[in-house]
Amino acid sequence: MAWTPADTPRKTPLYARHVALGARMVPFGGWEMPLQYAGIAAEHEAVRTAAGLFDVSHMGELELAGTDALAALQRFTANDPGRLEVGQAQYSALTTPEGTVVDDLLVYRLAPDHFLLVVNAANVDTDLRWMRDALRAGSGSEPADAVVIDTSARYALIALQGPRAEAILQPLTGVELQTIPAFAFATGEVGNARATIARTGYTGEDGFELLVPPAAAEAAWNSVLAAGEGHGLVPAGLGARDTLRLEAGMRLHGQDMDRTTTLLEAGLGWLVNWEKGPFIGRDALAAEREAGPARRLAGFEMIDRGIARHGCDVYAIDAGAADAAIGQVTSGTLTPHLRKAIGMAYVPAAVAKRDTELLIDVRGTRLRARVVRMPFYRRPQ
Repeated sequence: MAWTPADTPRKTPLYARHVALGARMVPFGGWEMPLQYAGIAAEHEAVRTAAGLFDVSHMGELELAGTDALAALQRFTANDPGRLEVGQAQYSALTTPEGTVVDDLLVYRLAPDHFLLVVNAANVDTDLRWMRDALRAGSGSEPADAVVIDTSARYALIALQGPRAEAILQPLTGVELQTIPAFAFATGEVGNARATIARTGYTGEDGFELLVPPAAAEAAWNSVLAAGEGHGLVPAGLGARDTLRLEAGMRLHGQDMDRTTTLLEAGLGWLVNWEKGPFIGRDALAAEREAGPARRLAGFEMIDRGIARHGCDVYAIDAGAADAAIGQVTSGTLTPHLRKAIGMAYVPAAVAKRDTELLIDVRGTRLRARVVRMPFYRRPQ
């Protein structure tokens, strides 16, 4: 049964460590999670310049296995998992027949017929039902030899992100981290914990995500924190995770995309593999690609002083007092690293062009903003 706001939030295996470290805890996606420790700005800047350690054990893990697992995954994701070798991962999405977003996810190929799917915390039950329904709908006269199960309880997930991540983690593992390219993973040990070490993340920086057994999570967390002494490593919370991902132009499901927005509107057409064959939502997305999306998710910077937050209305630059809004801000913040007020908003496609000026209603005052290219931040290479 899905979690509701009336339910008591669950705790990750690292809850006691967060409390001991003085974290401010908040409910998020059915979990009690650390929002911040020393402060969002300090944690954000540590990730950009050194490293930050995140508990993301609230994320869900689903496993799909069987001789028809690849064929099934091809049907209900937009990317092409057939391109993955064992030990590789890809960013993908579950889409509706209309091409809108059920969820975005990471797909890890554990074996030829075995996949691990990391999904958003609040969507575990929804995604599980969606995939099981898709399996039944696509099975034809013979039952599909594939099964998907929720294995979230088997995993804790720790993210080490930042330019010092490899230097911090390497002394703790026998895995040669420099041999793991982006969107690939290996298995080994971190300290005394058995771990899957993936070069993935959600901050715009280099780094690793560590899947470990829940019973080993605290030991792994403590080992990484200790190894980070002298490297500038700090524990970081959801607040910094959100400002970092926005600065890097990464979408947040439930704000920047959902079942009312298509992948093309959200600017994620690049993850759609058009050549792989049929998948749920392909026809709708192909028609939209041919016609061009009517609206797009645009990045913007504020020109006037002010911060446009989620839900702020967007107006044409020459809008009169009685004119209707042309869009709405989905994410917005004052970025600690770039020190700019930035955000994303859905606006008509004709308006979503670089350098177009907009008006955004911030607490009753219409402030000027300018459409800019995303991502707002790219890490130095």
